[in-house]
Amino acid sequence: MGRCAFQDPISENMTEVAAHTDGHDHGHHDHPSWLAHHFDDAEQQFDSGKLGMWLFLVTEILFFSGMFCAYVLYRNRNPEVFEFCSAFLNEKLGAINTGVLLFSSLTMAWAVRASQLKQHKLLVGMLGATLGCAAIFLGVKSVEYTHKWSLGLLPGRMYVAQMENGYHSDVDYLTPLCIAPAVLTVLFALYYVYSLVIASKFHQRVAGPLLVAGLCFFGGIYLGQFIEGGEHHGDSHGAHADAGHGEHASHDEEHAKEAGSETPAPAEASAASSDTGVALVSTSSGPLHDVAVDPKEAAIPNAEVNNQGMAGLFFSIYYCMTGVHAVHIIGGMLVISWLIVKAAREEFHSKYYGPVDNVGLYWHLVDFIWIYLFPLLYLIT
Repeated sequence: MGRCAFQDPISENMTEVAAHTDGHDHGHHDHPSWLAHHFDDAEQQFDSGKLGMWLFLVTEILFFSGMFCAYVLYRNRNPEVFEFCSAFLNEKLGAINTGVLLFSSLTMAWAVRASQLKQHKLLVGMLGATLGCAAIFLGVKSVEYTHKWSLGLLPGRMYVAQMENGYHSDVDYLTPLCIAPAVLTVLFALYYVYSLVIASKFHQRVAGPLLVAGLCFFGGIYLGQFIEGGEHHGDSHGAHADAGHGEHASHDEEHAKEAGSETPAPAEASAASSDTGVALVSTSSGPLHDVAVDPKEAAIPNAEVNNQGMAGLFFSIYYCMTGVHAVHIIGGMLVISWLIVKAAREEFHSKYYGPVDNVGLYWHLVDFIWIYLFPLLYLIT
């Protein structure tokens, strides 16, 4: 009887811990599925998420600041190099990409508002529009990159655009860049067909924006090719362009004589007349139908700044800054795709829209960085 009446302290403590654990688990079961177990309420979760996102964005700003500082320092030391190399950048393509990203900021902000109002279809549509704009940006940038690679405008010591021999590569750089997007687009198309077959609204809401984004990439490819080298399709201003082309060629010849160098031989760089002065360059290996070269690119003398050590410096900075920015665009597209899946499940509402808001902050920063990159690289001469 005495032993039965005796209460073991260890057993008592274990009983209290078990009781506390049971009560704790029961409390967590009362939490909604969208509220993480370590937060007391929706407001605390939202504020914590936004604070974490702002800290991440600060690190991103510091990361890009280093590249901007490098740009300023090297430009101050070599202003003539940056003026020379900026002539190879297409301001029209840069302006188009700027407009596309600005519009994507609008659709992303609209998506945040739609998530607050539980407008699920509108939310999926705005996220899909943002994803499509990002795909257009990458398509245009792919054309811009491959055009420069064909001209030998490579970073650092790989820079080979000496121009005295009319260097233009016959290698097709654009096709390899399109392989992965083409495969993804086909997969998205098959996924969309599957969603129609099984009549699933959820899968249709997910597959639709992904398929549109894949098609938008190739729309950007077409747009970039049209702007970069397809302006010769029109003929409304042909006479004016021919006159401008002759004046520019004369100017380049005078510049070449002053620099003590020769312009490309006609057999090495021959120009086809067009309404804007854009020429298709022919080399000893045959015509390059996919590489349209502006007269200012085809007749640049081998000046002192046009060498591997100097011009390659500019394109090193150019590819570094724009390439890292493109990587951030791709990362944003992956996260937006994740949001589309959650939006298709109708998970967002007035108390839980933090993920959309945080991704929106990230996307606005990516757009904001491009607003600085565009004038620095394309417009300042």
